[in-house]
Amino acid sequence: MASGPDEVQSREKLAGIFLMAAAAAALLIANSGLAGPYHSLLETRLGPALPRLGVLSLHEWIADGLMAVFFLLVGLEVKREWYDGRLSTAAERRLPIIAAAAGMAVPAMVYLAVTGADPAVIRGWAIPSATDIAFAVGILALLGKSANPSLKLVLVAIAVIDDIGAVIIIALVYTASLDAFAIAAAVAIVGLMAMMNLLGVRRLFPYMIAFVALWVAMLASGVHATISGVLAALTIPLGRGEEQSPLKRLEHAIHPWVMLGIMPLFGLASAGVHIGGFGEVLQPVPLAIIAGLFIGKQAGVFGSIWLMVRLGIATRKPSTPWIQIYGAALLTGVGFTMSLFIGALAFNDPDLVDSARLGTIVGSLLAGLAGWAVLYFSKPFVAEDDRAEAREIFAGDFEGGTQGEAG
Repeated sequence: MASGPDEVQSREKLAGIFLMAAAAAALLIANSGLAGPYHSLLETRLGPALPRLGVLSLHEWIADGLMAVFFLLVGLEVKREWYDGRLSTAAERRLPIIAAAAGMAVPAMVYLAVTGADPAVIRGWAIPSATDIAFAVGILALLGKSANPSLKLVLVAIAVIDDIGAVIIIALVYTASLDAFAIAAAVAIVGLMAMMNLLGVRRLFPYMIAFVALWVAMLASGVHATISGVLAALTIPLGRGEEQSPLKRLEHAIHPWVMLGIMPLFGLASAGVHIGGFGEVLQPVPLAIIAGLFIGKQAGVFGSIWLMVRLGIATRKPSTPWIQIYGAALLTGVGFTMSLFIGALAFNDPDLVDSARLGTIVGSLLAGLAGWAVLYFSKPFVAEDDRAEAREIFAGDFEGGTQGEAG
């Protein structure tokens, strides 16, 4: 049975708090006398030997294993929204696609500009392009009923497209040498899962067994194993308009585990970076990521939305003033989980990985605090009829239009 709006909002708020607490705990531990045991624990190898990588460390089980479940949830949400939700028509997709594309391209350009496109660190260009939807929506949820509900729809829609872009980047850019046999096995498993869908298999158990097999094949292939989550999600039967479809049942089942368990655990395992002093923040990689997340994201998202309204590609209703749109654009600069994930894939040098983590944490913190402050102090007034409309129409205050905003 679907969760009610109040339950979902409460879970999102709690997820944001858990994620922030986990990141703060990791930072404190990494800068205390517990740093040694903390890193030793994460490097502990356990479990069976797997193809290509052998026995994984605890950190690898979290980053490559549990995060595959996170990407499974991402894939389920993307498929549902694309075929049966806020992105189900071309008009509804237009604004978030353009805003998300600009919100990924501008931070990447900012990163390259700050680093001078240095070949030694150029692979980090995608780090500030990501948005952590759980963190961003969690911050928005902290505002409670004073938050304009249409902002969440804008934020979620942009983040869904952002996630698609991040998955494509990971698959195309951050891959190791490829194993043709393992790729063939992965393709065969995806084909089998798609065939189960076509034959009307609606029990989730066979899909989950195939998902585990797909994860092992992807792990051995050289394409990052977490992509298996997205591929598996695309094969799960949706059943448009069907409340108890396999996809929706699986999404409801794993959502609390991912939001309240996997993501905080990933934050705890990945945010533990030693901060030697303020000077480290001013090094090229951290500074480029901070600038990309805090400046590039808001410029790309807010600038593209403003331009679309001015050109008549979209319209803005009076119930959402520009200051609130700007606050939501700031929140897209909270890159945390996905940025940390991409940062670990981008660099082989542990020092550069730590620099990327530092930049991600500081940039996300600045964007989150600034976004919360703008939205909190703007004190929006949204009438109940506006709230109801915002829950039913994509982006609430954004619809395709032929007339630009006057003035």
